[in-house]
Amino acid sequence: MKDMTGNITLTMIKPAAVAKNFVVPILSKIDEAGFHIAAMKTLWLTRKEAETFYAEHKGKPFYPTLIDFMTSGPIVAAILERPKAVEHFRKLIGNTDPEKAEEGTIRKMYAENITKNAIHGSDSDERARIEADFFFSRKDRFYKHDLI
Repeated sequence: MKDMTGNITLTMIKPAAVAKNFVVPILSKIDEAGFHIAAMKTLWLTRKEAETFYAEHKGKPFYPTLIDFMTSGPIVAAILERPKAVEHFRKLIGNTDPEKAEEGTIRKMYAENITKNAIHGSDSDERARIEADFFFSRKDRFYKHDLI
């Protein structure tokens, strides 16, 4: 398998958005934006998993609240594929703070607040690879042939 750097990003539809049945509308926005879902699953993060995933934020004031929130209910994790995936996805989801997010972005439409911001998106190609590996084995990924 070729290196997919630049062509993938990892997303998580967060617990509040899952609880409010926003999964299908959010996935529709992702599809309409030209992303291919290479892998997807629903799961409930354990505290240890959430702490491992968000380890880079340990010690920051928002860390305990983030861990509590991300373990409060199920999430939907997915690897999304398209050229320049991280760049395009960050634009699609909008600012972390929905009050500052542009109209039409996922966070503007579906987030409750900065803590319950509906969706995660990798912030770099390197993080996308690390985050994809956190949730999915290689055998669980189905990339489109024209990007491999």
